[in-house]
Amino acid sequence: MTTRNWLAALMLTTAVSQGYARQSGPVAPPPYAQGGDVALARDAFTLDVQAPADIRPLLTQHLELQRYRNLTDLSADEIARLMHQAEQDARQLIGTLGYFAPDVRVERQPASDSAATPVIRITVAPGEPTRVADMQITFIGALADDPAAAALRAQLQSGWSLRNGDRFTQNAWDGAKQGLLRRLTAQRYATGRISTALADIDPAMHQAHLSVTLDSGPAYQLGALDISGLQRYDPAVVWQLARLMPGAPYDQAELVAAQQRLADSGYFNSVFVWLDTTGAADAAPVQIKLREARLQKVVIGVGASTDSGPRVSVEHTHHKVPGIGWRAVSQVQLERDNSAIGTELTAPPDTDNWRWVGSGLLQNQRLGTLDVSSVQLRGGRKQTQQRIDRNLYLQYDRAESADSDRSAPQIAQSITANYVFAVRYYDTLPFPSSGWGWGAEMGGGATLGSQPQSYGRLLMRWQGFWSPGRTRSVADGNAANLAGAGRLAMRASAGAILAADDITLPSTQLFLAGGDNSVRGYPLRSLGVTLADGSVAAGRYLATASAEWQQPLRLGGALSAWESTVFIDAGAVANQPQDLTPKVGVGVGARWNSPVGPLQIDLAYGLDVQRLRLHLNLGFTF
Repeated sequence: MTTRNWLAALMLTTAVSQGYARQSGPVAPPPYAQGGDVALARDAFTLDVQAPADIRPLLTQHLELQRYRNLTDLSADEIARLMHQAEQDARQLIGTLGYFAPDVRVERQPASDSAATPVIRITVAPGEPTRVADMQITFIGALADDPAAAALRAQLQSGWSLRNGDRFTQNAWDGAKQGLLRRLTAQRYATGRISTALADIDPAMHQAHLSVTLDSGPAYQLGALDISGLQRYDPAVVWQLARLMPGAPYDQAELVAAQQRLADSGYFNSVFVWLDTTGAADAAPVQIKLREARLQKVVIGVGASTDSGPRVSVEHTHHKVPGIGWRAVSQVQLERDNSAIGTELTAPPDTDNWRWVGSGLLQNQRLGTLDVSSVQLRGGRKQTQQRIDRNLYLQYDRAESADSDRSAPQIAQSITANYVFAVRYYDTLPFPSSGWGWGAEMGGGATLGSQPQSYGRLLMRWQGFWSPGRTRSVADGNAANLAGAGRLAMRASAGAILAADDITLPSTQLFLAGGDNSVRGYPLRSLGVTLADGSVAAGRYLATASAEWQQPLRLGGALSAWESTVFIDAGAVANQPQDLTPKVGVGVGARWNSPVGPLQIDLAYGLDVQRLRLHLNLGFTF
């Protein structure tokens, strides 16, 4: 102990292993829920707190003195004792806000007459707040001596959030310790803890000297998977989905990702994955507790959209088809301009999460002004990961296109080899506020018939979100502005068919634009190539772009789940690149972050058709 004046010093110590911080000396009283002002009998006294705005609510709600306000039989000696205790109580509460040398006065003002209630007034001058003077982090356990953990030690030191010069408060102190412990236990050191934590307060100098000792415990490596809850599925399916290799260093993010993959597989209704730290650290078992989904399910859907009108669908899922063990998803869908029946068979994943897939689809739909009946057969492999999806497949297409006035429909067939991928780097899904996504479809093949002709097909899509206000807030360190920052949402797509001019392709291989996620202000798939007879058909080249400003709305001063938008869309379809003449739509709309995904409500004006059109869409996809 130095010669500094410690007579008024307050020492804060923290029992972090129990998950809370405490202050030495008298323990702060538990929160007190203040009752109403109406009492059956006159109160013993009225409490009047005179303090700055950041201190007054804390004292008003949590002073122990509040508990005795309604006791009418208190003697003068008891009230004097309570007033003395209130001064100590107030100092302790104010200390949690970083004021350790306040001037606190507690006075009793007698009632002016026999009918009046006495007043106990607490006046607080908090003084100068205490600031962090220095911070020391000490490591013990395996982390202290492991050369491979040097980077983690440096990260823990640099990541400490309560910096020198920052105002010291109990909340900031607790938050800094919790963040430090969270980073420690995220990788390798699953049982890490804070052994000691000390905030040494010098109220005379308004300084806090902080020290924390981190006990990492042993470094853990994954052992065998201990799987429970399986009845109908092979444990190999769990192994292939979890992809947690024995001997790998413990990584909390990998366990969370494995749990998410198992939950997203559709085989299970609930999944819990955790590391069993009761055994040997070099081979800690991974506990996986599962509850299987029903083997079969039927989902009936009823809905409507401005693009497709009323919709009814029936979907049947069988998670383990007898004889092959694959999942089968079959669906029948009826819409105003689109009726379809199809099925998809998907094999269990391999160790790299690749699955064999086969599908078939029969569809009647309106493409442009043509009625198209199509058959599509597909077989290949696909891989779904957190940020990247890949798909390799062979596809057969047959399309029969007919105009209402045409007696003989046009029939075209093709077979193609395709590679499709999508990359997603959004901050949060399904409600992104920043980030981007990019996808591409690349295929090549030939038409079928008496004179086969080869061709190539390319379609690229991009979507991005940019928040200028968020960028400025991060740079300025003002985190409070992040949630309410407006953002610019942009998307673009481009497609091309590389083939001879006289080739005849299935309409389902060509391009159209228009609709909720294309060019708003125009009906779904209504923008195409205008033929000599006035009908609209799909074309060989596509280009679309959109820019939309999204502004979160505050209701009653609080940030709501609603956003307002203004937007402009443009797009074109043609058989030659030089003929791409964009059609433009502009409008306003609203977004609602509903429990089932983002709801899009847009009123768009198509400049080419000079008409208003309402667009409704639910969900986020890329």
